[in-house]
Amino acid sequence: MKDLKAIRGKFYIQRLIEEGEHEHQDFKFAISDARKIARSISAFANNDGGRLLIGVKDNGNIAGVRNEEDIFVIEQAAQMYCRPPQEVKITAFSTEGGAVVVRAEIDKAQRRPVKCQEPDGTWKAFYRVNDENILAPSLMVKAWQRKQSHNAQIITLSEAETALMRYLDEEKSLTIEQYAQRAHISMAMAEDIIIRLYAIDIITFTYNGSSFLISKCQ
Repeated sequence: MKDLKAIRGKFYIQRLIEEGEHEHQDFKFAISDARKIARSISAFANNDGGRLLIGVKDNGNIAGVRNEEDIFVIEQAAQMYCRPPQEVKITAFSTEGGAVVVRAEIDKAQRRPVKCQEPDGTWKAFYRVNDENILAPSLMVKAWQRKQSHNAQIITLSEAETALMRYLDEEKSLTIEQYAQRAHISMAMAEDIIIRLYAIDIITFTYNGSSFLISKCQ
């Protein structure tokens, strides 16, 4: 276990807490379950990265880290319960009254998806949306996997793919079901097209608060 020395950070930590929990920040009062923390690591890594503030309650009150074992559990979560294993940068800050808050920083993964092991032994990918870790839909996971194996090449869009681009110009975003229905194609074909176009950075996924939609890359 790392022997961390806390650096002064009263005002810095307070500024972070004032931001509240959001897409790139989560508060943790304490760390007890490596698999639960692995979900947060997966969610941040599959998005654009983020940080955990350990020793901070959900309401923003500083409780301080009570046990240095918390650091071990975070590292265990990142190395044993994430696939591929992730690096987490740990920094301890001393705050008001001598309480110590630990900042655990997770970078955006170079290779997605980053999956974490669930209590039942299955491996699932999560994604950070606002202040929540949500299960990444299978279509998004397949698109990430295709993108990792994709080789750049000149392409010609098929009629169905051109139609998707036209629909997105008109509607801005669509569900896969809406696309399949409008293009009069099967769900399997719609999924294959979406995965292919995502892999070559033509389309992306956006979240509307309840589900993931397809939209054009900006």
